Amino acid sequence: MSCVSIAVQVEGLLAGQCQVGLATMKKSLISTFVAVVAIAGWLIASALGISLPFDVGGSQPSGAYVDVAEQLDELPVKGRAPKTGYSREEFGPAWKDVDRNGCDTRNDILRRDLEDLTYKDDTKGCVVASGTLDDLYTGTTIDFVRGPDSAQVQIDHVVALSDAWQKGAQQLSKTEREALANDPLNLFASQGRANSQKGDGDAATWLPSNKDFRCQYVATQVAVKSKYSLWVTAAEKEAISDVLSGCTGDVPWADPVPEPGVSR
Repeated sequence: MSCVSIAVQVEGLLAGQCQVGLATMKKSLISTFVAVVAIAGWLIASALGISLPFDVGGSQPSGAYVDVAEQLDELPVKGRAPKTGYSREEFGPAWKDVDRNGCDTRNDILRRDLEDLTYKDDTKGCVVASGTLDDLYTGTTIDFVRGPDSAQVQIDHVVALSDAWQKGAQQLSKTEREALANDPLNLFASQGRANSQKGDGDAATWLPSNKDFRCQYVATQVAVKSKYSLWVTAAEKEAISDVLSGCTGDVPWADPVPEPGVSR
Protein backbone atom coordinates (compact mmCIF):
# COMPACT_ATOMS: atom_id res chain seq x y z
CA MET A 1 0.00 0.00 0.00
CA SER A 2 1.45 3.39 -0.98
CA CYS A 3 1.96 6.26 1.44
CA VAL A 4 -0.62 8.26 -0.48
CA SER A 5 -3.24 5.51 -0.01
CA ILE A 6 -2.54 5.29 3.74
CA ALA A 7 -2.81 9.06 4.06
CA VAL A 8 -6.19 9.05 2.31
CA GLN A 9 -7.54 6.33 4.64
CA VAL A 10 -6.32 8.15 7.75
CA GLU A 11 -7.86 11.39 6.52
CA GLY A 12 -11.21 9.64 5.94
CA LEU A 13 -11.15 8.05 9.38
CA LEU A 14 -10.44 11.38 11.06
CA ALA A 15 -13.21 13.05 9.09
CA GLY A 16 -15.70 10.36 10.14
CA GLN A 17 -14.74 10.69 13.79
CA CYS A 18 -15.09 14.44 13.54
CA GLN A 19 -18.60 14.15 12.10
CA VAL A 20 -19.63 11.74 14.88
CA GLY A 21 -18.21 14.12 17.47
CA LEU A 22 -20.04 17.10 16.02
CA ALA A 23 -23.33 15.15 15.89
CA THR A 24 -22.95 14.08 19.52
CA MET A 25 -22.12 17.63 20.59
CA LYS A 26 -25.14 18.98 18.68
CA LYS A 27 -27.47 16.46 20.34
CA SER A 28 -26.06 17.30 23.76
CA LEU A 29 -26.52 21.03 23.19
CA ILE A 30 -30.12 20.54 22.05
CA SER A 31 -30.93 18.40 25.12
CA THR A 32 -29.37 21.00 27.41
CA PHE A 33 -31.31 23.81 25.71
CA VAL A 34 -34.62 21.94 26.03
CA ALA A 35 -33.97 21.22 29.72
CA VAL A 36 -33.10 24.87 30.42
CA VAL A 37 -36.24 26.08 28.64
CA ALA A 38 -38.41 23.56 30.54
CA ILE A 39 -36.99 24.55 33.92
CA ALA A 40 -37.33 28.24 33.13
CA GLY A 41 -40.93 27.70 32.06
CA TRP A 42 -41.68 25.76 35.24
CA LEU A 43 -40.16 28.51 37.43
CA ILE A 44 -42.17 31.21 35.67
CA ALA A 45 -45.39 29.15 35.86
CA SER A 46 -44.81 28.46 39.57
CA ALA A 47 -44.31 32.17 40.25
CA LEU A 48 -47.58 32.94 38.45
CA GLY A 49 -49.46 30.07 40.10
CA ILE A 50 -50.06 28.28 36.81
CA SER A 51 -50.37 24.48 36.81
CA LEU A 52 -48.34 22.61 34.19
CA PRO A 53 -49.11 19.19 32.67
CA PHE A 54 -45.71 17.92 33.82
CA ASP A 55 -43.85 17.90 37.09
CA VAL A 56 -40.17 18.88 36.93
CA GLY A 57 -39.28 18.49 40.58
CA GLY A 58 -41.71 15.87 41.88
CA SER A 59 -44.57 17.75 43.56
CA GLN A 60 -45.53 17.04 47.14
CA PRO A 61 -48.61 18.09 49.11
CA SER A 62 -48.16 21.04 51.43
CA GLY A 63 -50.08 22.73 54.22
CA ALA A 64 -52.83 20.67 55.81
CA TYR A 65 -52.67 18.19 52.93
CA VAL A 66 -49.42 16.82 54.36
CA ASP A 67 -51.52 15.48 57.25
CA VAL A 68 -53.99 14.00 54.75
CA ALA A 69 -51.16 12.21 52.94
CA GLU A 70 -49.88 10.81 56.24
CA GLN A 71 -53.40 9.68 57.13
CA LEU A 72 -53.64 7.97 53.74
CA ASP A 73 -50.41 6.09 54.44
CA GLU A 74 -51.95 4.78 57.66
CA LEU A 75 -54.95 3.23 55.89
CA PRO A 76 -54.72 -0.53 55.23
CA VAL A 77 -54.23 -1.47 51.59
CA LYS A 78 -56.22 -4.53 50.51
CA GLY A 79 -58.17 -5.88 47.59
CA ARG A 80 -61.85 -5.13 47.13
CA ALA A 81 -64.01 -7.68 48.99
CA PRO A 82 -67.05 -9.26 47.27
CA LYS A 83 -70.22 -7.18 47.11
CA THR A 84 -72.17 -10.17 48.39
CA GLY A 85 -74.84 -9.18 50.89
CA TYR A 86 -74.81 -5.49 50.09
CA SER A 87 -78.02 -3.48 50.05
CA ARG A 88 -78.84 0.11 50.93
CA GLU A 89 -80.83 -1.20 53.88
CA GLU A 90 -77.61 -2.47 55.48
CA PHE A 91 -76.87 1.20 56.24
CA GLY A 92 -80.25 1.87 57.83
CA PRO A 93 -83.29 3.78 56.56
CA ALA A 94 -82.39 6.29 53.86
CA TRP A 95 -81.69 9.74 55.31
CA LYS A 96 -82.56 8.81 58.89
CA ASP A 97 -82.64 11.71 61.35
CA VAL A 98 -79.59 10.45 63.23
CA ASP A 99 -78.82 13.82 64.86
CA ARG A 100 -82.43 14.11 66.11
CA ASN A 101 -82.85 17.70 65.04
CA GLY A 102 -86.30 16.93 63.67
CA CYS A 103 -85.17 16.94 60.04
CA ASP A 104 -83.98 14.12 57.77
CA THR A 105 -80.37 14.01 56.58
CA ARG A 106 -81.16 14.84 52.95
CA ASN A 107 -82.79 18.14 53.91
CA ASP A 108 -80.02 18.83 56.43
CA ILE A 109 -77.46 18.70 53.60
CA LEU A 110 -79.65 20.72 51.23
CA ARG A 111 -79.92 23.43 53.91
CA ARG A 112 -76.16 23.37 54.39
CA ASP A 113 -75.08 23.36 50.73
CA LEU A 114 -77.75 25.46 48.97
CA GLU A 115 -78.22 29.21 49.08
CA ASP A 116 -81.29 31.45 48.71
CA LEU A 117 -83.43 28.83 50.43
CA THR A 118 -87.19 28.65 50.71
CA TYR A 119 -88.98 26.03 52.79
CA LYS A 120 -92.08 23.93 52.38
CA ASP A 121 -94.93 25.26 54.49
CA ASP A 122 -95.63 23.69 57.88
CA THR A 123 -92.26 21.87 58.10
CA LYS A 124 -90.71 24.18 60.72
CA GLY A 125 -87.95 25.22 58.35
CA CYS A 126 -86.91 21.65 57.59
CA VAL A 127 -87.98 20.67 54.08
CA VAL A 128 -86.23 22.72 51.40
CA ALA A 129 -88.63 23.88 48.68
CA SER A 130 -86.09 25.70 46.51
CA GLY A 131 -82.56 27.03 46.49
CA THR A 132 -79.42 27.51 44.44
CA LEU A 133 -76.52 25.06 44.39
CA ASP A 134 -73.02 26.15 43.42
CA ASP A 135 -72.06 22.61 42.54
CA LEU A 136 -68.57 21.67 43.70
CA TYR A 137 -68.49 18.55 41.52
CA THR A 138 -68.99 20.27 38.17
CA GLY A 139 -68.37 23.95 38.88
CA THR A 140 -71.86 24.81 37.62
CA THR A 141 -74.84 26.55 39.24
CA ILE A 142 -78.11 24.63 39.57
CA ASP A 143 -81.51 26.01 40.53
CA PHE A 144 -83.22 23.47 42.76
CA VAL A 145 -87.01 23.29 42.94
CA ARG A 146 -88.70 20.47 44.84
CA GLY A 147 -90.95 18.49 42.53
CA PRO A 148 -90.59 16.51 39.30
CA ASP A 149 -87.05 17.81 38.74
CA SER A 150 -85.75 17.35 42.30
CA ALA A 151 -83.27 14.72 41.07
CA GLN A 152 -81.24 17.44 39.35
CA VAL A 153 -79.69 17.89 42.81
CA GLN A 154 -78.80 14.73 44.70
CA ILE A 155 -76.86 13.98 47.87
CA ASP A 156 -73.60 12.17 47.18
CA HIS A 157 -71.87 9.83 49.60
CA VAL A 158 -68.23 10.85 49.02
CA VAL A 159 -67.26 7.33 50.02
CA ALA A 160 -70.01 5.41 48.24
CA LEU A 161 -71.86 2.98 50.48
CA SER A 162 -71.23 0.03 48.18
CA ASP A 163 -67.54 0.90 48.09
CA ALA A 164 -67.52 1.13 51.88
CA TRP A 165 -69.26 -2.25 52.12
CA GLN A 166 -66.53 -3.87 50.03
CA LYS A 167 -63.74 -2.21 52.03
CA GLY A 168 -64.55 -2.89 55.63
CA ALA A 169 -68.09 -1.72 56.40
CA GLN A 170 -69.32 -5.32 56.46
CA GLN A 171 -67.51 -5.61 59.78
CA LEU A 172 -69.12 -2.48 61.26
CA SER A 173 -72.18 -2.62 63.49
CA LYS A 174 -75.57 -1.53 62.11
CA THR A 175 -75.35 1.64 64.22
CA GLU A 176 -71.90 2.44 62.82
CA ARG A 177 -73.09 1.91 59.26
CA GLU A 178 -76.07 4.22 59.87
CA ALA A 179 -73.67 6.84 61.18
CA LEU A 180 -71.48 6.47 58.06
CA ALA A 181 -74.45 6.82 55.72
CA ASN A 182 -75.65 10.01 57.43
CA ASP A 183 -72.36 11.62 58.44
CA PRO A 184 -72.25 15.22 57.08
CA LEU A 185 -68.51 14.76 56.55
CA ASN A 186 -69.31 12.14 53.91
CA LEU A 187 -72.13 14.04 52.19
CA PHE A 188 -72.35 16.79 49.58
CA ALA A 189 -75.21 18.08 47.49
CA SER A 190 -74.20 17.55 43.88
CA GLN A 191 -75.44 17.59 40.33
CA GLY A 192 -77.62 14.52 39.88
CA ARG A 193 -75.98 13.48 36.60
CA ALA A 194 -72.49 13.61 38.13
CA ASN A 195 -73.63 11.55 41.10
CA SER A 196 -75.13 8.95 38.79
CA GLN A 197 -71.95 8.80 36.69
CA LYS A 198 -69.90 8.19 39.81
CA GLY A 199 -72.03 5.26 40.99
CA ASP A 200 -70.03 3.34 43.59
CA GLY A 201 -66.67 4.30 42.09
CA ASP A 202 -63.62 5.11 44.17
CA ALA A 203 -60.86 7.61 43.31
CA ALA A 204 -59.22 5.10 40.96
CA THR A 205 -62.30 4.98 38.72
CA TRP A 206 -63.98 8.37 39.16
CA LEU A 207 -63.06 11.93 40.12
CA PRO A 208 -65.14 15.12 39.90
CA SER A 209 -64.85 16.98 36.60
CA ASN A 210 -64.20 20.18 38.54
CA LYS A 211 -60.46 19.82 39.19
CA ASP A 212 -60.51 22.61 41.78
CA PHE A 213 -62.63 20.36 44.02
CA ARG A 214 -60.52 17.23 43.72
CA CYS A 215 -58.19 18.03 46.62
CA GLN A 216 -61.10 18.47 49.02
CA TYR A 217 -62.87 15.46 47.54
CA VAL A 218 -60.04 12.95 48.04
CA ALA A 219 -59.12 14.46 51.42
CA THR A 220 -62.70 13.82 52.51
CA GLN A 221 -62.51 10.22 51.30
CA VAL A 222 -59.34 9.67 53.33
CA ALA A 223 -60.91 11.26 56.44
CA VAL A 224 -64.07 9.16 56.16
CA LYS A 225 -62.17 5.92 55.58
CA SER A 226 -59.95 6.66 58.55
CA LYS A 227 -62.90 7.56 60.80
CA TYR A 228 -64.77 4.34 60.00
CA SER A 229 -61.77 1.98 59.78
CA LEU A 230 -62.16 1.27 56.06
CA TRP A 231 -59.36 0.35 53.69
CA VAL A 232 -58.22 1.40 50.21
CA THR A 233 -57.06 -0.63 47.22
CA ALA A 234 -53.58 -0.12 45.80
CA ALA A 235 -54.97 1.59 42.69
CA GLU A 236 -57.19 3.81 44.82
CA LYS A 237 -54.28 4.86 47.04
CA GLU A 238 -52.18 5.69 43.99
CA ALA A 239 -54.97 7.81 42.50
CA ILE A 240 -55.48 9.72 45.76
CA SER A 241 -51.73 10.26 46.11
CA ASP A 242 -51.56 11.64 42.57
CA VAL A 243 -54.24 14.22 43.41
CA LEU A 244 -52.72 15.11 46.79
CA SER A 245 -49.32 15.76 45.18
CA GLY A 246 -50.70 19.01 43.79
CA CYS A 247 -52.69 20.11 46.86
CA THR A 248 -51.66 23.08 49.01
CA GLY A 249 -53.06 25.16 51.86
CA ASP A 250 -55.90 24.27 54.20
CA VAL A 251 -58.52 21.60 53.56
CA PRO A 252 -61.97 23.26 53.19
CA TRP A 253 -63.88 20.65 55.19
CA ALA A 254 -67.66 20.62 54.88
CA ASP A 255 -69.51 22.97 57.24
CA PRO A 256 -71.64 21.64 60.10
CA VAL A 257 -75.35 21.14 59.42
CA PRO A 258 -77.33 24.28 60.32
CA GLU A 259 -80.40 24.14 62.52
CA PRO A 260 -83.77 23.84 60.73
CA GLY A 261 -84.96 27.17 59.37
CA VAL A 262 -81.49 28.74 59.28
CA SER A 263 -80.69 30.07 55.79
CA ARG A 264 -77.31 30.89 54.30
